[in-house]
Amino acid sequence: MKMVSMPGGLVVAVIAAVSFGTSGALVKPMLEAGWSPTAAVTARALTAGFVLLPLALISLRGRWAVLWLGRWRVLGMGLVGVACTQLAYFAALQTIPVSTALLIEFLAPLILVAFVWVTTKRMPRRTVLIGSTLAVAGLVLVIGPGALQAVDPVGVVFAFAAAIACAVFFVVAARPAQGLPPIALAAFGLLVGGAALGLLGSTGLLAFTASFTDLSLLGAQVSWWVPLLALAIISTAIAYAAGITAAGALGSRLASFLGLLEVIFASLFAWLLLGELLTPLQLLGGLLILGGIAAVGEERVELAVESLLPDEPLVHEARAHEPQPTET
Repeated sequence: MKMVSMPGGLVVAVIAAVSFGTSGALVKPMLEAGWSPTAAVTARALTAGFVLLPLALISLRGRWAVLWLGRWRVLGMGLVGVACTQLAYFAALQTIPVSTALLIEFLAPLILVAFVWVTTKRMPRRTVLIGSTLAVAGLVLVIGPGALQAVDPVGVVFAFAAAIACAVFFVVAARPAQGLPPIALAAFGLLVGGAALGLLGSTGLLAFTASFTDLSLLGAQVSWWVPLLALAIISTAIAYAAGITAAGALGSRLASFLGLLEVIFASLFAWLLLGELLTPLQLLGGLLILGGIAAVGEERVELAVESLLPDEPLVHEARAHEPQPTET
């Protein structure tokens, strides 16, 4: 399977962020109509998985051995990247504000930076540290300074669990494919995650209710399955397939920083579709996030340039053989 180039990966990452960013505007009418968060996420994941399944089977072309070889990636994507991320996030919302939970969950890129720093014992490049600082400052402004407040510690723990699970999503997505197409990983991961959420919901540990009456979407009364299908196709199927493809092309760290664009697009869609106004601080925050992404992306450019240069000893050796200027 042909690998996606870095410029192509950037485009796909933006598509993923745009798709993920529509989820809030599409799921809100369902929640207002009586759907519980767990039921909405379960229906979203399972429907998206079945939507992608035919394309996944076509991409596999009967190579079931490839699917078996990538079974741990599929399980990691489904159980951690889909199920644990959603469960931890909604558990956090039981005791802390949405803005605080979002701010903590979107610290996933910083978790990846810190993990590499600790495991390799090598300090990140200055561009990565600057990018991380700009991105966090931008997040605070876009989500709202009110997210920084004293809150219930249990909710904070669940929010950090969601951030870790989100970071795992990017790590699993960026792992060597070993022949497993991104769309197959997305399809089977969503089916596994949706099944796990459904089983948990059936135990009664979490509220699991659905409403099959007409609801309001963009000022019009529509059947309940219309926003669900839009949520499953746009905000889930396309989003996960694009996100996995981008991570494979860009690596987990850069892909995770580009994932912060979801916050910007979510705010834009809330403004366009739900009438929630954007403040000047949010616009400034969006610019800071873009600056942070550009700084982190600069590291990839520096590494690519360095890889084209000869090793330092060879450079010195070449210079030693250069004609020396004569004294006059």
